[in-house]
Amino acid sequence: MADLAPWAVTDEISRGRAFAEPRPKSRSEFQRDRDRIVHSAAFRRLEYKTQVFVNHEGDLFRTRLTHSIEVAQIARSIARALHLNDDLTEAVALAHDLGHTPFGHAGQDALNECMREYGGFEHNLQSLRIVDRLEERYGAFDGLNLMFETREGILKHCSPACARELGDLGYRFLNNLRPSLEAQICNLADEIAYNNHDVDDGLRSGLISVEQLEGLSLFARHAAAVDREYPVLPGRRRVHEINRRMIDAQVTDLLTESSARIANAAPHALADVHVAPPLIGFSAQMLAENRALKTFLREHLYRHYQVLRMTVKARMIIRDLFGLFVGDACLLPPQYQVMAAAEGLPRATADYIAGMTDRYAIKEHRRLFSVGPN
Repeated sequence: MADLAPWAVTDEISRGRAFAEPRPKSRSEFQRDRDRIVHSAAFRRLEYKTQVFVNHEGDLFRTRLTHSIEVAQIARSIARALHLNDDLTEAVALAHDLGHTPFGHAGQDALNECMREYGGFEHNLQSLRIVDRLEERYGAFDGLNLMFETREGILKHCSPACARELGDLGYRFLNNLRPSLEAQICNLADEIAYNNHDVDDGLRSGLISVEQLEGLSLFARHAAAVDREYPVLPGRRRVHEINRRMIDAQVTDLLTESSARIANAAPHALADVHVAPPLIGFSAQMLAENRALKTFLREHLYRHYQVLRMTVKARMIIRDLFGLFVGDACLLPPQYQVMAAAEGLPRATADYIAGMTDRYAIKEHRRLFSVGPN
């Protein structure tokens, strides 16, 4: 990794693992983290967890798994262009949504409401809980025993109260410090991925239209360029061509702006990144265009009546399951009954529900609340 910038994270300067292990022989420490994430049960479950459209609504819509893969591709490309540790970046990107509930943000909001009196629920914290404790794959420790910087990157948000309970990992939230540039990249790659694939999925679903999107400068500018170059391109191919150009424009802007910020800050080492203002970001114009796109998607896609109908169902399923299990721990699977005795019934219930896929949650609700054969 001799070509990495002096402020990139490397194995040699990493703060390491909670449980010491022999160094890997044929890969880096952060490649090992990536591999452990990919082989985890939580990662496989993302295949059947909602991004916007519930899994059974169509085979071609994004899921949390395909979203995570798209984030990793974008993030790794950015990291490599900036001479940062792309293995760390990829590991963080692949792990960032491990703690997401079934039914996307509707499921998270419902579970947070259920857990309000018991410490709340937040999917970034749940992702960390999964890699630190809930995965059971190794004899020597709970969780995946990931490197400190991977765990730091997973934790995008954290309240002061939670940060105080996290020890060294929460220190930056209490002292207004920034994570590594690799982690900062993942935050923005996440936005690029979900904004653009939600446009694609929204158009595929028919819930939004090209005509509506042409009122947005980011979409309209690239649509005009595509039409000039390919005046008779069929509809789906036209959408894909516009979408890929939108992604390229955002990545290019991010690289240009971030390079300028890094040059201006002139860091000498990773420690300088922690105390600097955010060094990975969009230009003012691209930031405004992204915000306009996010506002459009919120108003026209996420709050479309057909999406909201599924949102209502999702919240009902989460609330019903939580209330039932908290009311009678004997209804939980045995391993969660053991967890309830150690960590409290509400938290064990939240762990069980958060780990469900969309279809498993629907099936579990049917088993427990429907009268008749299941």
